[in-house]
Formats: sequence, C-alpha cells, structure tokens
Amino acid sequence: MLDASSPSRRSLPARGLIFAGALAAGVAVVALLLALTGGPPPEQAAAERFVTAWARGDFPAMHAELTEADRRALPLTAFTERYREAATIATATAFRHGEVDKPRNGVVSVPMTIATRVFGTIRAPLRLSFSQDDDAWRVKWSARLAFPGLADGELLTRRTQLPRRADIIARDGSPLAQGPDRTSPIADIASSIVGELGAPPPERLARLDELGYPADALVGISGLERVFEERIAGTPGGQLRAGSRVLAKTVARPATPVRSSIDPPVQRAAVEAKGARLGGVAVVRPRTGEILALAGIAFSGLQPPASTFKIVTLAGVLEAGLAGPNSTYPVETKTTIEGRDIENANGESCGGTLRQTFAHSCNSVFAPLGVRLGAERLVQVAERFGFNSDPGIPGAATSTIPPADEIGDALAVGSSAIGQGRLQATALQMAWVAATIAGGGKRPRLTLQRGLEPKRTQVVDAGIARMVGRYMEAVVNEGTGGLAAVPGVRVAGKTGTAELRDTTQPRCEPSPDPEVPPCPPTEPNDPTDTSAWFAAYAPVVEPRVAVGVLLAESGAGGQTAAPVAQQVLRAGLEATR
Repeated sequence: MLDASSPSRRSLPARGLIFAGALAAGVAVVALLLALTGGPPPEQAAAERFVTAWARGDFPAMHAELTEADRRALPLTAFTERYREAATIATATAFRHGEVDKPRNGVVSVPMTIATRVFGTIRAPLRLSFSQDDDAWRVKWSARLAFPGLADGELLTRRTQLPRRADIIARDGSPLAQGPDRTSPIADIASSIVGELGAPPPERLARLDELGYPADALVGISGLERVFEERIAGTPGGQLRAGSRVLAKTVARPATPVRSSIDPPVQRAAVEAKGARLGGVAVVRPRTGEILALAGIAFSGLQPPASTFKIVTLAGVLEAGLAGPNSTYPVETKTTIEGRDIENANGESCGGTLRQTFAHSCNSVFAPLGVRLGAERLVQVAERFGFNSDPGIPGAATSTIPPADEIGDALAVGSSAIGQGRLQATALQMAWVAATIAGGGKRPRLTLQRGLEPKRTQVVDAGIARMVGRYMEAVVNEGTGGLAAVPGVRVAGKTGTAELRDTTQPRCEPSPDPEVPPCPPTEPNDPTDTSAWFAAYAPVVEPRVAVGVLLAESGAGGQTAAPVAQQVLRAGLEATR
C-alpha cells in the first residue's frame, strides 16, 4: 500500500507519467475549487461520514470508509464485532460526535460523546489518519479506533461491582426478600414465590454483560428474583480503563425496593390448595393484569389445556357466526372425523343447546365446530388470547398453538379445538384467557408489579365475551364445574381433562376356544392418565379475580382442579374487596 504523504519510488512508463501528471493536476484543481467554495477537505468529509455512520450504528458504512487493504485485513463481520465488543465493555448506549476538525498533519480529530449505562457520559477525541486509495481519501484503521480515547497498544477493559440487592415486598408491604441473605418474616409465602440466586444461564450472559455486571455476579434465576432482576440489582460501579489509564469511573448505586403484586393470603391459598401435587395455580386481576399469586409451575409448566381451550374455540365460533344460542346438537357419545372417533369424556352421552354442550364439555360438538371454524381462524383467535406470544413475565413459558398450515388434517384441527393435539399452555395462560373474558374481551397486560399503569387490548367483541361468560357460568351452575361454586357468588369457569396417554381399551371378544385367554377385567380409569385443568373468574358482574389451575396426572378437571379453583377464588375475592 502506498503512503499518500510520500511519492512512490516505482518507475513508470512515459504514458503512465502523463496519466499521473494529469491526475495530480486534477487533484490540485479539486483542492482549489474546494478552497474557493469553502467545501471541506476530502479527509474531513470522510471523517464526517465515518463518525456519522457510527452514531447510527451503520457498521457497513463505516467499513466502506476504510482503505482497501484494511477492508481485506479486517472483514465486515470482524470489524462489526470489534465495535460491538467495545460498546459492551463500556456499556455504551449511544455515540455522538461534535464538529469534525480540518486535517492537521494528515490527522482529523473528532470530539466524541458516549452515553453509557454504568460510567455516565464519556467525552474523548477520536483521531483518524488517512491514505489516498482508489482516488479517494480512506481511513487507515487501527485497534485504537474501536473506542474514542484509546491510544496505540491500549486495550479497553472494565472492572465493576454490584451494589447491595434491593428488597422485594408484597402487595401489602410485607418483605418477601430483604438484605444480603434474602430473608422474610413470612417465609412460608416467600419460599413459594421469591426464587433463588445463582450463576446466570448462558442465554442471559450477553444481556448482563451489556448492563455491566461483573463476570462472577449472582443473579435471580427463578421466581421474583428472576422477574425483577434488572429492577433490584441496582447500577454497577467501577472503572473503565484504556490500558492502565482510567477513562471513567463511577460508584455503584443500589435500587429502591420493588413492590410486587403478590398478595400473601392469596398466595398462601394457592400453595395450600395445590398441595404436594405437581402443577400450578395462577391468580390474576382482570382489570389491571396484576398477578396476585403463582404457585408451583404456574408460569413455566406446559401441558395440553384440554377443554379449558373451548373458551377460545367458543369465542371463535360465535365470532364467525357458526353457532349461537338457538343452535342445537344431537345427543351422542362421540363424533367421527377423518374416520377416527373422538369420544366425550368417559363415553358420556352429550348434546342439546350450545350452552348445554359447553356446560357439559361435549367433544362430540366442539371438535366438529373446530373443523368448521378451520385451522386459520382457530389459530388467529388463539393468538389474540395470548397464545404464541411472550406473556411479558421474565422466565415465563410461552403457550403455543402450531401455525395453521402445520396443524394437520381435519382430525388434528378438531383435536386442537378441544385443547388436545399439539397445543401447550400454562396455568397462567388459562388464567389470562379467563381474565380476558372477564374484562369484556379486553386482554390485560400481565404484570407482577403493583401499581403499574393498566394496559388492555380488545381481542374479541364485548358482546361475544359476555355470552362466553354466561356459558362459563352454566359450567359451574349446571355442568362439569359444580365443585368450583362459591356460596353467594356468581362464578364462571371451565373444566379440562387432558389426555396424556391413550386411555381407550382394545376391544376384546370372548373366544369359545379354551386355549385362548379370557378377556382381562376392565380396569378403572387411572387418574395419572390425565391432567386436571380449571379456568375461572368471579364475580360474573364486575369481576375481581381470575384463576388458572393445572394439576398434572391428577384425574379430571371437574373433580380435582375445580375444588382448588374454588378455594383460591374465595381467597382472591376476600383480598380484592
């Protein structure tokens, strides 16, 4: 590579000398014109382009300003990584430049201002050297250009430490986790929801690095410690160094205590009602989206939601005009789709009005309705209720329904409509669905922080939500959810019993041949073959609490999950008076 400041010693043929002379004359003319018109020197213009691209994070444009030799030596991917690594070390959030100086001795100096998360505002010069390359002035790159203020041979490093961790308090002000030992005077409640501290998992390392956490920091890995990590960890302090020089330093600043939405009496009721069984219980305020309780695997355990998903299917069917209050259906024990039987629970006969079939959870009605609704509309309405969306709670699992073109044939669509197939949901998701119906079709933004400004999105017409709510009330009053009834309170709910294994028995015909073993005795249904679900809200008028219950491998929703919901609803209603 030629140095633009010194002539080449390579000899040129006569024609080359003529061309070189013409080029030199042209450059001189351009320089004269710039001087006469007041335009910037070409090095200054190139520096302006370089730092302007940096300010907007346009690394390809920055890379394009380098000399050809530097672009070959440092490809775009490596170049981009150098700048991103330096920004991460500095916890930089924005780069701005001041007025670009005119070149002095081939160097252009640019005052830079860097906003950082940890080290405040840093001001340092960036000095750019240039070389004439392909008839243009190009930036001669070196490692010191990765961050303003670096000198040749210096590496950018940091040393940080975290302040003391802030307290987490309950809705009523009771401490849930306080001090370095994270103790609580209500340890029975705190242990069920606070979570633990530990080494960060690999998928979170990049984010924590950006925030300036030291490499050996312990972070919230579960529960409220995980949810509020960035709120309670405070701002790290320490030094940013260029080699042995200190570019910036700051003192660690602790955060203020965070008041969660967890209500201790409701949390205690959820924990006690679930007991030692594997499962989860979630309690939500429909109007605000505040989560009052999370017990067990309420926001992390995924299972097929079974017939609680019929809340979603019913909303879609009513919205599409495929059925209504005057619709009636024959009493049957099963329906046949694609040559396969889909039976009602325990082979029961089921039919009547749409309200009755919902109250008694008739698979023989809702599977065919799901087929008529179709995969595309079924997925669309499910996604409006929150499926396939991040629930907005750090660490919470996303409840899912496959894309419409991946669900499969009519049998798969029908199975999905009754909450089986490849659907997956958490107890929190089904509490969210119930809260949306309770809120007149408005889905609330979920939060574990008390006092956050409520945000709700209309996802289904209010009239349809009211009709679904009336049908859910029928589930409790005259259908499968009677054990969720609360004396003196109108409760709306929906049972679900998710099949985890094939519970059908092979048909056995007795044989006259004495050598053939007789039919084995019929075994009663094994409760571990199914998971029990219940989704509910109360009161029906001006709802104050919504509940989602999942009890894995624990039998039928009406017998097992509904009583849990009833216990938690009572506590929630008492707490929200």
